[in-house]
Amino acid sequence: MTDQAAPSDRAAADSGAPSPTDAESLLAALDPEQREVARSFGAPMCVLAGAGTGKTRAITHRIAYGVETGQLNPRHVLAVTFTAKAAAEMRSRLRDLGVPAVQARTFHSAALRQLRHFWPRVVGGPMPELLTNKFAGIGEACQQLHLSVDRAALRDIVSEVEWSRVSMLTPESYPEAAQQARRPGVAGFDSRSISRILTQYEEVKKERGVIDFEDVLLHMVGFLTERGDVAREVREQYKHFVVDEYQDVSALQHALLRLWLGTSDDLCVVGDAAQTIYTFAGARASYLLDFRSEFKRAQIIRLERNYRSTPEIVRMANTVLDGAQGRTRETRLTLVSQREPGPPPLVESFPDDPAEADGIAERIADLVTGGRPASEVAILFRTNSQSEALEQALTFRGIGYLVRGGDRFFERQEVRRAMVSLRAATRVEQLDPARAVRDILSQQGWAPTAPETTGAVRDRWDSLNALVGLTDTITARPATTMADVVRELEERAESQAAPVVDGVTLASVHAAKGLEWPVVFVVGASDGLLPISMARTPAEVEEERRLFYVALTRARDLLTVSWSAARTPGARGSRKPSRFLDGVLAHPDAPKTAPGAGPRRTGRRSATVYAECRVCGQGLVAPREQRLGRHEGCPSTVGEGLRTTLRTWRREQARLRGTPPYAILTDAALDAVAERAPRSEQELLEVPGIGPNKLASFGADLLELLAAEAEDQ
Repeated sequence: MTDQAAPSDRAAADSGAPSPTDAESLLAALDPEQREVARSFGAPMCVLAGAGTGKTRAITHRIAYGVETGQLNPRHVLAVTFTAKAAAEMRSRLRDLGVPAVQARTFHSAALRQLRHFWPRVVGGPMPELLTNKFAGIGEACQQLHLSVDRAALRDIVSEVEWSRVSMLTPESYPEAAQQARRPGVAGFDSRSISRILTQYEEVKKERGVIDFEDVLLHMVGFLTERGDVAREVREQYKHFVVDEYQDVSALQHALLRLWLGTSDDLCVVGDAAQTIYTFAGARASYLLDFRSEFKRAQIIRLERNYRSTPEIVRMANTVLDGAQGRTRETRLTLVSQREPGPPPLVESFPDDPAEADGIAERIADLVTGGRPASEVAILFRTNSQSEALEQALTFRGIGYLVRGGDRFFERQEVRRAMVSLRAATRVEQLDPARAVRDILSQQGWAPTAPETTGAVRDRWDSLNALVGLTDTITARPATTMADVVRELEERAESQAAPVVDGVTLASVHAAKGLEWPVVFVVGASDGLLPISMARTPAEVEEERRLFYVALTRARDLLTVSWSAARTPGARGSRKPSRFLDGVLAHPDAPKTAPGAGPRRTGRRSATVYAECRVCGQGLVAPREQRLGRHEGCPSTVGEGLRTTLRTWRREQARLRGTPPYAILTDAALDAVAERAPRSEQELLEVPGIGPNKLASFGADLLELLAAEAEDQ
């Protein structure tokens, strides 16, 4: 393999002997438990690390400390994680700690590198082409079997094929294993049909002369098992292993890891059983929980000091786990926040899904106009289908958003086209890279100011503007060339290190794993969504509880959990709040709650909405009507002159501040001001969309305009 390590210790690799002072300085920023992780060598180690407890810091400092003290040769260390982004982050931290020679890779990346090296020796010839997308191959297998599948069904079949492969099943053993695992029927096909698809898929790959990602791991397991020379070379190369997110390891990955180790037990694993949310994809937390049974000399260290979230958020997350059953309860970690107190989490209820989306978007509008960047806000949900109503509500208010789990940033058409143009520019000498990037992207739809429209045009601008911001960061370094810019962009594309787009993040909880935001809204927290209705067994419900726990622990400063009583306006409100909230709402320090029907106060503001129409006296259901205090069809007492006056004032304020009009006041808030005609600051504060910041900035102006209108009448 390339990068073969020389048989020498760090003293031979470096120019001088290890310095005890330098080594100890590496530990200065660690807490006592993290320090114990970093200093402990000579036995297998299992680090049980709760959410936000600094596990990456602990294990990267452990590697750096081991290298600095001569206990680890950096070229003999392999750090493994599950995503290219996490691996890139680990490499960056190790580089900052002075140990750039350490390999930090995903399981697939490490195995693929080895497979390419050994294939000519073991099989002969170059390694087959890698099939990066199974959809076409499995779709062809279904077609050859005369099975009709749409794209949604094909996606489910692909997931089932992947589960079968990482569980190390053959097409013959799949039906029985699927029955034992209580795998439901997939896309209307029983287990025997899936077995036939598995068999045919193998034939399709042979015909095409390709292998897929699971084949990479399976072939390396085979090579290491059957070829002693291959096993010896790998074990001479890698002697010290670190595995992050160990609760997500599959049977196939575990088998490969054990073969990498051989008879050695020089292994450090890190994980949290309470964040096991991928068992449907083959993850097995038992490898983490039973680590000491597998490695008899193992040392167990618990990281429970949470540095991410406020005590109030941590208390809510802990309370959710208090209700856990089985091994989740037995093995749970109890987080202890290390931060100063903050605002209590809020639990909100709404009459229906559109009202929930509208209410959340309104609160985000208040945060954004109050100075909170939209990129600091995330809305998390259980299923991707929940995203549409939220997207519409944000678009209505002119708030940008990014749907996580859609096209990856560097795979978007506009970004790929931009990269082609930027590469071409590297052939021109003595270009000013910052100016060149702007000139190139201006020809493709970028402008210094955002378009006022939404949809595809705004999406394209957001992507290009993020690329401009990213290149500004790169060109801020001295003597940066255009080639340097393109090289770093390509490295980021390979590691999926996308720039931050200035918009609210919309993501499923699964897609949000490993991420965090200052402000988080967890929507749809009702039975049937959390837990999902398909979760019927106790084990399945417990995984849903862990999913909810993961959602809560993504929040740093502000957390809102919401649910709605009905799916559509006017429908019978039969939904109940999630059972996972039972302990939370019964807790003596329960988060503040706000009902979503009738006149109510929303959040910690004094804004009110109406339950009945001020004109006809009938009930109000739609969020917009509740804000206005009347039905859309009932006559308004507001003259068009006042509306025009308020819009003219808003446009002028936006011009003076250099912001879009909606950043001053949303249309909904402006209409509510006109309808209610408040006469005092307190009455103005009761208008939805007018928070303390808005009152301080615009309250005097609005009251003066309203008073002048009243005098004219």
